[in-house]
Amino acid sequence: MKTSSIVFAAVVVLAAELHSAEYHVAINGSDSQIGTETSPFRTIQHAADLAQPSDVITVHAGVYRERVNPPRGGTSAEKCITYQAAPGEQVEIKGSEEAKGWAKVEGEVWKVTLPNSFFGKFNPYSDLIRGDWFKDKGRSHHTGAVYLNGDWVIEAAQLNDVLQPVGKKPLWFGLADKDSTTLWAQFKEVNPNEQLVEINVRRTVFYPDKPGRNYITVRGFTLCHAATPWAPPTAEQIGLIGTHWSKGWVIENNIISHSACSGLSLGKYGDEFDNKAANSTVGYVATINRALRNGWNKETIGHHLVRNNTISHCGQTGIIGSLGAVFSKVIGNVIHDIYVERPFGGFEMGGIKFHGAIDVEIRGNHICQAYRGLWLDWMAQGARITGNLFHDNSEEDLYVEVNHGPFMVDNNLFLSSRSVWDMSEGGAYVHNLMTGKIDNWYDMDRLIPYLQSHSTAIAGLTVTQGGDNRYFNNIFVGRGLPGEAPVQTSDPTESISGHGLWVYDVRKNPPLTGGNVYLNGARSYFNEVSSLTLEKVDPMWDALPQKFDHGAFAGNGTLGLTVFQEDKKALRFAMGRNDVTSRARDNTRLLMGGLRLTTRGKIIGGELRTDLWNAEIRGTVATAAGGITFRALVHAKRNVVVIGLFGFRRRGRLCLILDAGKGRHRTSQI
Repeated sequence: MKTSSIVFAAVVVLAAELHSAEYHVAINGSDSQIGTETSPFRTIQHAADLAQPSDVITVHAGVYRERVNPPRGGTSAEKCITYQAAPGEQVEIKGSEEAKGWAKVEGEVWKVTLPNSFFGKFNPYSDLIRGDWFKDKGRSHHTGAVYLNGDWVIEAAQLNDVLQPVGKKPLWFGLADKDSTTLWAQFKEVNPNEQLVEINVRRTVFYPDKPGRNYITVRGFTLCHAATPWAPPTAEQIGLIGTHWSKGWVIENNIISHSACSGLSLGKYGDEFDNKAANSTVGYVATINRALRNGWNKETIGHHLVRNNTISHCGQTGIIGSLGAVFSKVIGNVIHDIYVERPFGGFEMGGIKFHGAIDVEIRGNHICQAYRGLWLDWMAQGARITGNLFHDNSEEDLYVEVNHGPFMVDNNLFLSSRSVWDMSEGGAYVHNLMTGKIDNWYDMDRLIPYLQSHSTAIAGLTVTQGGDNRYFNNIFVGRGLPGEAPVQTSDPTESISGHGLWVYDVRKNPPLTGGNVYLNGARSYFNEVSSLTLEKVDPMWDALPQKFDHGAFAGNGTLGLTVFQEDKKALRFAMGRNDVTSRARDNTRLLMGGLRLTTRGKIIGGELRTDLWNAEIRGTVATAAGGITFRALVHAKRNVVVIGLFGFRRRGRLCLILDAGKGRHRTSQI
């Protein structure tokens, strides 16, 4: 009897494995076919309607203009439903349609009138962007958009703006009535009927219409053009692609771009309370309590993996998630050009914006030109931010707002002008490089939840007193300005800003610090021990180096420049590249020659300095015939060496000669 049971179980498992299917979708397919590679479906949605747990939907090259609404998910991580682009094929899913039949109005202004049936049940050109914590800046904004050859045309505030000569960026304006929609747009020096002009027609591209569709994998697509709504933490957060209050999605290796508001959403569900929080703390606490009653727990929600995606050109956020991102991992993504145009304002914009980032890992991402790089708001308890690169974010790289901790921030490069805006407590900052300011500000008015360990269960509410952070083994770099004096204030909510940890000097709750390094004007916490402060850290030579290995160096990762005195009347600017190597000696890098600066008089002295902040070599050379000052640098992006010579105080002659040199192994030139 026992043997029979085992055999029966094995047959059931085998039958389940045999049941899993792979459906194929292709531009030349038909939904009346059977969905094999040789007889594919035409639409992704038709395959989605048929797919069951463990099934795979493989989509072949082409542009698919549809919204994918998965009607079901998998049952576990091992039995997920997978949507994937065919390996090596370019697959685009767009929420736009081509707009044709443009008529010229005047100059470079064109218009097209479309019947509202073109849009179906949803018309983005009558759909306003609005909601909690949104600021319209005194004008209307729509979720519609116009694209010329893939680039955004910017929505104008009024029709008259479009009728003016084209400025730096072309504009569009739309009017929708009960029967039709008319769009006016500027197309500089092109006929739109001869170009690819697309307009938003769908709210989203890949998004289930109901919560709880778990364990779905989306891999390898280009997803773009969606008329997404404003996504505050108190409403359903619809992204161009989104998980809609579910568990266990994997979203990987996609290109996600051009969303009216949010690119990728790990956010909350919608209900009758959406956008009714009156921009209040009490309103969001009520949202959290309703979410707890609606299944917000470790067993039901989150645990998503978002990795190796490129997300760009979104009007509000690259990735957003109120409550629904718990226990998730966001790894290896590139996020850029977020909230760039800034036609509207609000409090929910940035590269990544999470509320309730409980036990979330944010690792190895590259976030730039995203307004705020990473914004963790409320309940970032157990979160870890590690190994990320942030730069060129206009507000700051990291904003931690009213979190009680613990959370960890380690091994990151914060390179924007403001590294961290700290309005939290209980954070540990370890092994980071911060070249921007720290803003230190606390909130004694809002009662914010803190949670039971590794759980969504609320343990209590309290204000954010700030401080009680840990800063160990970080490097802080100032701007080379005179030392910044702390503002002496007894107001615990007043913001203090500066390079280094001195911004915590007057706070009631002191940080724990140690092993930090302060460079170029950055200052330590007043009570810190075991720190190192170096006002001037540029390598300097009080005599000209006589050998290549002793010289001053600058480079851009490909091209390198080394400066040293070659003989009694010559300075050598030696050059090398990392792709010019010796095959005979294990690809050892070879010198390429360089420039030789010869002087009329004998060199009698001089000094060199490598200016680290400006990435250039500076030097003075004293000769029997006069003095020379020079600056030399390697361009950051172009493989070009720039040398400037100044200050000849006596009659004399200089000769700067390009010497191609003879490629030899470096050790033979020492």
